[in-house]
Amino acid sequence: MIDSRRLQVLSEVARHGSFNRAAAELRLTPSAVSQQISALERGLGTPVVRRSTRGVELTEAGLVLIDAAEAISAELVTAQREIDRLATARTGKLTVATFTSGGQRLLPAALTRFTAAFPGVELTVIECEPEESLPLVRSGAAELALAYYFTGPPPIVDGDRSGLVWTPVLDDPMYIVMPADHPLAGSSSLGIGDLGGERWVHGCIGQSDMMEHYAALAGVELRAACRGTDYQFAQSLVRAGVGISSIPEVALTSDPAGLVAVPMRPPGPCRYIGVVTPKRRPSTLATSLLDTLQEAIRRLTPNPLTRR
Repeated sequence: MIDSRRLQVLSEVARHGSFNRAAAELRLTPSAVSQQISALERGLGTPVVRRSTRGVELTEAGLVLIDAAEAISAELVTAQREIDRLATARTGKLTVATFTSGGQRLLPAALTRFTAAFPGVELTVIECEPEESLPLVRSGAAELALAYYFTGPPPIVDGDRSGLVWTPVLDDPMYIVMPADHPLAGSSSLGIGDLGGERWVHGCIGQSDMMEHYAALAGVELRAACRGTDYQFAQSLVRAGVGISSIPEVALTSDPAGLVAVPMRPPGPCRYIGVVTPKRRPSTLATSLLDTLQEAIRRLTPNPLTRR
């Protein structure tokens, strides 16, 4: 049986890269830290650290243990929250992470129903991109995250060591958004190859890289008028005549004035939206919000820009 105290010592050694600094953090002597690591290695029958003049590095076995230590720590955080929830009936705390357009279009209806069902719950929403929200769920700082990925493998797959579960909730196809008086505004669909010579307003830096990849495959070059990080801002610039843009359906503006959204034909990126929860048993509140969110998404009405 692996001693949880020794796992904590290993975690501090890994975090600081030094026995001395880990000892200071744990209020132990460096000798005591070294003894704990040695005892851990004896019990396992394999080294967990490598000592060198540059400090201390984890072996492959040590990395496995650190993953386990993080999972145990997150489990304890979740267990404490669930115990607190059971002690206070329908009150408690729930932290949700979400990307911007998901928080604008998908979460509000779900949160309205959730807060009505759990009026005593203290709800916290953190706005961040998936590369930040997934670690929050893994550490226990958030109970679930609304996240996305573009065409390709999902960020979480069955059997990986992330300690997380990906639940798909919505395919989010891409649209080409352009001024209503654009010569191609009446098209039923558009491929990237149809848009050579256009100036582009990008609302997502990562997506702009993918668009350039697909443009190269189509033999056209994308000319960037703006590389931004906000889809609503991008559509404002399109409305002003700065250029055209590729926007996921969920991120389309609710104000159709002066704009047209034309479905993008393959090949091209597509965005996939899902909910990330811990592999350990999610809290009752997190499960309830996930159910409510899935129901809200099923009831979504079409965006005005897609009604052609």
